Formats: sequence, C-alpha cells, structure tokens
Amino acid sequence: MSQPFTIDDLPFTSHIVLSQVVELIENKSKFGITTHIKPDGDGVGSSLGLCWLLRSLGKSAEVIVRGEIPPSYRSLPGADAIRDVEHLDGEYDAVFVIECSDLDRPGIQGLENQFTVNIDHHATSAHFGTINWIDSTASAVGEMIYNLCKAIGGRVTSEIAECVYMALVTDTGSFHFSNTTERTLKVASELIKAGAKPADISEAVYNNYPWSRIELMRQVLSTVKRDESGQVATLRQTLAMRQTAAAVDGDNNGFVNIPLAARDVLAVVYMREVGPNEYRVSLRSKGDINVARVAENFGGGGHRNAAGLRIEGDWDAKEQELVEAVKEAVDKANATWAGDITVTPDVL
Repeated sequence: MSQPFTIDDLPFTSHIVLSQVVELIENKSKFGITTHIKPDGDGVGSSLGLCWLLRSLGKSAEVIVRGEIPPSYRSLPGADAIRDVEHLDGEYDAVFVIECSDLDRPGIQGLENQFTVNIDHHATSAHFGTINWIDSTASAVGEMIYNLCKAIGGRVTSEIAECVYMALVTDTGSFHFSNTTERTLKVASELIKAGAKPADISEAVYNNYPWSRIELMRQVLSTVKRDESGQVATLRQTLAMRQTAAAVDGDNNGFVNIPLAARDVLAVVYMREVGPNEYRVSLRSKGDINVARVAENFGGGGHRNAAGLRIEGDWDAKEQELVEAVKEAVDKANATWAGDITVTPDVL
C-alpha cells in the first residue's frame, strides 16, 4: 500500500525555506494573506487554507484581495470574510503573498513596504519576498500549505482540508494535468480523510456556472482555428464578446483547454482583449511541449504545459508571432521524441 505523505517527501531546498516560514509563524502573531488579482482556485483555496491554519495556531490572520472572489469559490469556509482592498490598511507582522509572479500581481498598494513571504510553485516567480518559498515540484500552492501544516505540527481541520483540496483540484484540472504526482495524490487522500468532500467541491467548480459563461463560450469557440500543421489551435475573446455575454472575471476559465481535446491539437494560444491593442494570453500544451519557455520569451511565465503572458500590438501580427513560437516548441518536442525512439528502438 502507498504510504501517507510525509515532510521527507519534499525537496531538500524546500525543507530549508520551509523552516524559515515555520520560525516566522512561531515567533510572530499577526498576519495578512493575499493572492493575485482575479484569483483562481489555487489562490483562493491556498489563502483560506493558510488563514485557517494560522488561526488554529492561535494567530491573528485575515485574507485580503483586490477585486471580487469568483462564484465557484465563494462556498469555501471563510470566503465570506475575505476583504476587497486597494491599499494595505492593516497592521501585520508579515503578509503572505500566494501564487504571484511579482509584487504587482496582488494589485494592492503598500505591500512593497511590508515584510512579505512569497509562496509560489511557479519556477518563474521573481524572488520579491523577504522570505521566498518556491517549490516548482508542487502541483499547487495548496500542496505547499498542506506541507506547512504538517511541518509546523498543525492539525488538518475540515476547513483547511476543504480549502486546500479546492486548490489541488483546480490547479491539476481534476488531477489529469501533468503536474499531478504521486505526492499530490497522497496529499489529496489525506485531505479527504480530514473532511474534504470531492463531489461537493467538484460540483461547486464545474456545475456552478452562470449562463453568461455559456454565452461567452459560444462566441469564443466560434473563433477557434488551427495553423497549417493542424497541431496549434487559437482562440480569441474580444471585449465586445464579454460585454454581449454580460460576462465577469472567471467566466472564461478552462476555455483554453477545450481545443486540446482534439487528438491532433498539441498546443493552444488563447488571446483575450483587455484594452486597445492589449491582450492577456494563455498557452496550453500536451506532453513535453514547453510553453513556459515561450511565455518567458514574451515576458510571461508558468509551467511547462500551462503558461501566460501579456502582450501589446496588432492582434493578427501578435497571434501569428505567438503561433510560430509555439510551433517551434512543438517541433522541438517532436524532434526529441523521434530522436529518443531512434536511439532506443527496443522500446517499440
């Protein structure tokens, strides 16, 4: 039988920084927690999970964000107490910044003058914190919050379990993305034992959408096309589409993954208009196709199979530029795969 998760499963470098985080919590008493603007399931779930952990240790803690929490995550315990702020308006011994590439991502002014703990699982995260705990082997920051709970000797309460399980489910695509590991499933198993209810959480995430999402999806999918190779698909979302659908932030979650369901499509470029000649871009891929490197070349970042960036310029020209860059990544992965087979034909 598979053994339960233990802290010994963590990389050595993560052990070192984790001990610093534990020491900070043990010696301080008042904490703020925030995540990136337009938070996703990992951002919300991890922030709330950490908040419940700190409170269980007798600490003062609250979650602050810039903007509203998407409806899918509002049923999480403690979500109704999250404060929407523009400026840091509390007095904290430290602020935990969850899943942010830099200190601008939370959209909250005043963080630059605060003792901050940067907790992220993206290798491309800038080391902006006073303490920087980065573990790119973790499937989600939620997995790291669980690690912290075990390291500090905390009990995984039902509230922590529910929030952290939400983080894992959303960032692993219900455990079918390539970032899902044996360690991830060990943690998920422990969370279920502690009270997380997988069916209820999946219902909140996947069967809780407003009609505006369906209308927006209809419009966005009408733009889908493939490049000449048939391996790279593109999607577009205009500001007019969003307005017509009366859509809100989060209504487009998961759209980028839809074309990947096609057998021949190996990567997707999804461009969303956010202003005149300004776009947010999501990149997705299968297997060994590294779209994180593509994103990095355009000032973005992320994981091998899921990355993002912002870009400006003529829509057609920028889309073509991105498609060509992604196609290079596809060709490189294909060449590597073919080379491996040629060298070791006995695997066939």
